[in-house]
Amino acid sequence: MLNNVFGIDLGTSTICIYNHDKKSFFHEKNMIAIDKRVGVIAYGDSAYEMYEKAPDNIKVTYPLSNGVIADIHNMQTLLKLFITDVSGGNYKNATYYIAVPTDVTEVEKRAFYDLIDESNLKARKIYVVDKAVADAIGLGIDVKNSQGVLVVDVGFNTTEISIISLGGIVISKMIKSGGTRFDDAIRNVVKKEYKLVIGGKSAEKVKMDLEQLKADHVPAKVYGRDVATGLPMEKAVDTNLVDGVLQEYFDVIIDNVRVILERTPPELSADIYRNGVYLTGGGSLVSDLGLQLAKGTGLKVNLAEEAGKTVILGLAEIIRNKKFRNVAYTIEGMGR
Repeated sequence: MLNNVFGIDLGTSTICIYNHDKKSFFHEKNMIAIDKRVGVIAYGDSAYEMYEKAPDNIKVTYPLSNGVIADIHNMQTLLKLFITDVSGGNYKNATYYIAVPTDVTEVEKRAFYDLIDESNLKARKIYVVDKAVADAIGLGIDVKNSQGVLVVDVGFNTTEISIISLGGIVISKMIKSGGTRFDDAIRNVVKKEYKLVIGGKSAEKVKMDLEQLKADHVPAKVYGRDVATGLPMEKAVDTNLVDGVLQEYFDVIIDNVRVILERTPPELSADIYRNGVYLTGGGSLVSDLGLQLAKGTGLKVNLAEEAGKTVILGLAEIIRNKKFRNVAYTIEGMGR
């Protein structure tokens, strides 16, 4: 009965799909490239290769923004293409489990359900799972007990901070601070201090390499366009400068974690004090964010081993393990 089942983590930057029939995981950039004259010419990682390099007639975009669906038509097209690739075309009458952010409007949450329902996938059943719950299960936590768990998921555009107990969300807050904010900060400081315009990919590479660069005591090499001459140029960027601009965004995340902790019921606070914070999401791997979070809260920080994959790992476990099946719900139960 559960053979033709898919789990979907619709991330702003990356889409992750679990195919229960093949017991396989699929990860690609959640991007689409459209030529104004001929339509879709690339998607996924292939579209990402074109990002920031395409001529005016080719538009390369992310259909999600700030954790929610911004372009429903392109996202429907993308999802159909990805599911077709993953399943080899065998997707009719399948069941879908899709992770959704908690701290969004009911309309925005409904859009995740409608995305599958209206993508001509001919779904048999569609279940929704709170992203933070999937995160926790993917981290190996038994969310069904009465123990309070604090999960901080630092994503591409947003960070979701959630307290979980008894399989549900007690408190959740989503803030607009994540990987792209870090990238923009790096781009801005390089332009200001080095008079060099760099792309988002270059800024992302500096961000992800920062910890190793600091350990090796070497600057970050970046390539871009000189502001004054307009010519291509290479610059060596001081890692301390990058650290400084990232700290502002780390502080925003830490301050909001403290706000959530202040609103947490005392008994759950005791659990969190004993167990610490669970830090996950692709953005959690940047520099020493985990260390800064530990200093800012006084709590132990448990960093996920597969930080960018905990949601899809959790969805896979929900599909496989009957114990967790009831954390998923249908659209009619969204207000439970």
